[in-house]
Amino acid sequence: MIDSFYLTAFMMGLIGSGHCVAMCGGVASSLQLAVKDPTQAKIYTVLYNLGRLLSYSLAGALVAGVSSYFASQSLFLSQFLSYLSALFMVLVGLYIMRLAATLNWLESLGKAAVWQHLVKLNRYLMPLDSKTKALVYGALWGWLPCGLVYSALTWSISAPSALEGALFMCVFALGTSPAMLSLGWTAQTASKWLNKPIFRLIMGNFLVFYGFYLFTIAVLKAVH
Repeated sequence: MIDSFYLTAFMMGLIGSGHCVAMCGGVASSLQLAVKDPTQAKIYTVLYNLGRLLSYSLAGALVAGVSSYFASQSLFLSQFLSYLSALFMVLVGLYIMRLAATLNWLESLGKAAVWQHLVKLNRYLMPLDSKTKALVYGALWGWLPCGLVYSALTWSISAPSALEGALFMCVFALGTSPAMLSLGWTAQTASKWLNKPIFRLIMGNFLVFYGFYLFTIAVLKAVH
């Protein structure tokens, strides 16, 4: 169960990499221009993605810590979270295939509640003249409103503890990292490949069918 839990996290990140490139690719690419010392650009790109990973992990720990406490108090809530995870897997699949804007409302909510306040901190990090700033810059952009990340957080809700929620989001971030690192180092190569319609169609269908499978498992557990 635990192995498949983390495998799901990695696959969500990997499959959704095309969306990550679209959302954060401009930031990752421009990072090399913002760095005062061009020879340090690759190191700064790694630090940026490490900061993003740390933010995702923190968010996973917070969400899973709170949800696991309340779920342990209520069987109904625990079952509801299982249904919610399955639903969001289907929504992510449709989103990746670009058949419907199923997650736009989540991004709008995140922008209004969190991002419009955090983005103001950018002015304290420019220019990126230190490795610490690059790390913090990535951690800040880790809170950028993203339906894919929020959906992964919905999955981390089902984690049995804060630590496992953090690990889930950490593995999710690792899934997105190959594309993000490639984008930062070799421009648009990864973006063109990950955004091919056939790739999005295959991967999106995989997530949709997996979501229905999880929903079926949740229903069978509730019946028995």
